[in-house]
Amino acid sequence: MDDRRYLLGLISEGEHQQQDFKYKVTDAQKLARSVSAFANTDGGRLLIGVRDDGHLSGVRSEEEIYMMHQAAYKFCRPEASIKFDTYHAEGRTIVVATVPPSAHKPVCAVDDEGRQRAYIRIADENIVASPVHLAVWREQQAERGTMMTYTGEVRRLMDAMQGRLSLSQVVRRSGLGRRQVIGLLARLIRFGVVRCDYADGQFVFCLVG
Repeated sequence: MDDRRYLLGLISEGEHQQQDFKYKVTDAQKLARSVSAFANTDGGRLLIGVRDDGHLSGVRSEEEIYMMHQAAYKFCRPEASIKFDTYHAEGRTIVVATVPPSAHKPVCAVDDEGRQRAYIRIADENIVASPVHLAVWREQQAERGTMMTYTGEVRRLMDAMQGRLSLSQVVRRSGLGRRQVIGLLARLIRFGVVRCDYADGQFVFCLVG
């Protein structure tokens, strides 16, 4: 398959959970958010030099390619794994940056002031990860326990979870401390007892089943 047919096949999928279009790269830090989101979710690819409407615009300068590398290696903590492949179609150069899911989450994007934020990919958006996501990743990295223990606090939390609730609502209804609720939700999510969804611009939590 030639480069043009391959690229048009990818573009026909549109932007989705594992694919994003970038018309041009003007800010390595902003690009790092997409790298963070893919690395923290299911992996994905950035088609750089492709407009939002799927038109091939091409990568125009060596500076853009330099910023792509900066996004992965300077503005992500820890450094993200990323593979760059170059394709040529219609007289233009398109770069496909493939980001695998990280085994060491969270991968954070670093802003101008050195602050680190982790992102996740939801549909075609990069969303700042919630404190519960961070706690889930800490649990996974620590490999804590293989069984869920239903303490009094866990039962109290589950009794409070009627319907889909924001983190603040869970804290308020359960009467438990915020930090404790975050830790308990992380364990319940890890063991498939609670599900985290994104709705109306916020993360909500509900019991599974």
